[in-house]
Formats: sequence, structure tokens, C-alpha cells
Amino acid sequence: MSQEITTYLADKFNTVRNQTLTLIEPLEQEDFVIQASTDVSPPKWHIAHTTWFFERMILQEYDDTYHVFDPVYNYLFNSYYNSIGPYQPRHQRGVLSRPTVKDVIAYRKHVDQAVLTLLRQERETALQQVIEQLVEMGLQHEQQHQELILMDVKYNFFTNPLLPAYQNRQVERHGTDQSLPLTFTRFEGGLVEIGHEGRGFAFDNESPVHKAWLEPFELATRPVTNREFMAFIEAGGYEQAEYWLSDGFQVVTQQQWKAPLYWMKDQQGDWSIFTLNGVEPLQLDEPVCHVSFYEADAYSRWCGKRLPTEAEWEHVGRQVDQQGNFMEQGSYHPVPVQVANQSVNGMFGDVWEWTASAYAPYPKSRPLEGALGEYNAKFMCNQMVLRGGACVTPGNHIRATYRNFFPPAKRWQFSGFRLAGDL
Repeated sequence: MSQEITTYLADKFNTVRNQTLTLIEPLEQEDFVIQASTDVSPPKWHIAHTTWFFERMILQEYDDTYHVFDPVYNYLFNSYYNSIGPYQPRHQRGVLSRPTVKDVIAYRKHVDQAVLTLLRQERETALQQVIEQLVEMGLQHEQQHQELILMDVKYNFFTNPLLPAYQNRQVERHGTDQSLPLTFTRFEGGLVEIGHEGRGFAFDNESPVHKAWLEPFELATRPVTNREFMAFIEAGGYEQAEYWLSDGFQVVTQQQWKAPLYWMKDQQGDWSIFTLNGVEPLQLDEPVCHVSFYEADAYSRWCGKRLPTEAEWEHVGRQVDQQGNFMEQGSYHPVPVQVANQSVNGMFGDVWEWTASAYAPYPKSRPLEGALGEYNAKFMCNQMVLRGGACVTPGNHIRATYRNFFPPAKRWQFSGFRLAGDL
């Protein structure tokens, strides 16, 4: 067993687990149980479920001395692992006034101590490596839920007529500052490699490395902005069926969409936007955010372009700097792309970028064995791939091969897009 790896992993465990507690600090007790939609989960459920993952997947499997905190939690806080057993229906997570937040925090402390103790125990190398890999998986899983906490709190607060702010932070706003001009960079295409090479952590849906053929294409140097999407709205884009996929136009009609989620127009015709900092004037040069795949696709058709495939996106993403506006910056809101130091800019952070690719397994891919095989593979139907991370994504969680996925009509995630075209 490597003492250096154990120390590193224990430190990372504390850092990630403490970051989740930091994210919930601005919440009041009443905020922890709200579930405004079946898409979102209450914050209390998130902080319990991430703890359940460590307890059920690691401690109950590999620590004979571990005492389960409360057996009923295995039902309450399992998310969707059918191979483990039944679970509280997703749409009923918001009815759980008990266990209390205090109970759940005690649960976290109980499990955290047990995990750290387990990590420091001496055992044969192969078993230690299995445990370390599972702890790393649990931390990556928790980072996903940190983003979900921010997404879900934002939606929960938006349904409140008071439109409360999650945080009262003075965030620099760019006013009339312009984003980069919209231009396109050309790529020759050809036979390229896609997928994770095996160094460092990756989810099973990112592998294996495989060949993909790309025809020559062009990719926008930055994401589409609010200003540009506003032109689509003003041109009647939401009412013109010819730009929409059939399913998309049906959703638009049924839901009466007129603008991206969180946009609000007053009686004077001025636009504002709801953010985790409360209601703010709509900044036209920020990347458009909280649009569905259907909206991104319709806009692309309207302006004579298309969305990039995920292979095109990854091919370019491997070539650029992966710095960006992530969760660590603390604004939890996209900012204009103003620095042109690469051929393509702003690919990481700010907004997840929709691609034209359906979420499907890579050639010769294999899900993980056991319950963790349900983590990604069983969702490979009726979902579209997004790339690049967002302003609520932990910066050390993202990479060029990372595949996020959502149904095409969903837009409470921090999703935007950039344009592509054929040559």
C-alpha cells in the first residue's frame, strides 16, 4: 500500500466532502426539503445520497467492523440502483421531513470517519487498490452532486414568488463589454482518436479509445450569446415550426416556451434573468444558458449552421486550454468570453455545450461490474451529449473526454451551445 496515495486520497476526501457542506451553508432549514419538480431533488437528499454511496458501495462491502448508521437509509437514499434493492421514488424525495438535516449531518460524520479509518488500515495491495478506486469514484460522484445541488436550488428558488437569492455576492458584471466577435475556425478532420486513454480517473462511458472519422468542419470560436439568441426570439423563432424538430416544437407548444429558462420580461419590454445571486438585468454578451437541446438545434438551423458532434467537440477540446469559469470562481453564472488566446475559446466552464450526438456506448465499451454498472450505461437511450462543464462544475472534475447527458427537452442544467458547420 502506498502511504502517499492514501494520504492524498484522505486529503481529497476531506476537501470534497467539506466543499459540499460549504455549498449548503447559505440555505435555511426550510430550503432543505423543497422539491419543485420531479427533475430536481431536495438538498437534504443530495447530502444524504452522496453519503449513502460511500456507506453502501464501500463500507458495507469491505469493512467487516462497520456498523450501519440506520438500515432504513438504504431505502431512503438509494437513487436508482435496482440491483441493490428498492428505493424511495424520485418524485417523493421532497416528502421526507424526517430524517432531519441534523440527522443527515450526523450520518455524514459517521460515514466520513469510517471511510478515513478504512483507508488507513493495512491490507493486501490488490484489495487496497479496489477500495481506493471506489473512494475516487465516490468523490467524483459527489462532485456531480455538488453541481446538482446548485442546479436544483436555483430551480427551487425560481418557483418561489419571492425569487430569493441563494447568495448575496457582489459579482463583477461586464455591462457593455463585448464578447469576442463570432468567427469560425476550420478543421481538416480525418481519422482521429476519441475517448479516455486510461491515465487518471474517467467514467466507464468515456472508454475505450476508438477511431472516429471527421469530415472537414468549422467550429465557432465561442458559445452563442444572449444577444444572438435574442435575435432568434425577436425574429419569431419560437413560433416557426420549420426550424424545430417535431418533438421539440411539440414541447415548445405545450410548455409555451418563449425564451430560455430563467429569462423574464417586464411590462416595459426589458429582460432580466434569475440567477443564484437573485434577479439581475440580462447581460447580452454572456453565453446563453439554460436552453434545451431542441432550442439549441432550432437556433442553429435558423442561422444556417448546426451543432457539433461530440467527436468534433472532443477533437478540438483536446487541443485547447481547459481553464475556465468553474464552481471555484463562486459566481455560479456564465461570463462573456473575452480572451482570444486560442483558435477556439471558452470550451471549458461557463456552460455545458450541447452536441448533435445521442448518448450511446462507444465501440467495445463495457459497463463496470456489479451495481456500479448501472451508473451510466442504463441511461444510453433518449439522451443527448453535452461537453465542457459549466460555471457550477468543479474545475478538477472536468476533462476533454467527459460525457454529460440529458434528455433533449431538459434545460434546468447550465446548458448552452456553440455553432458548427460543414466545409
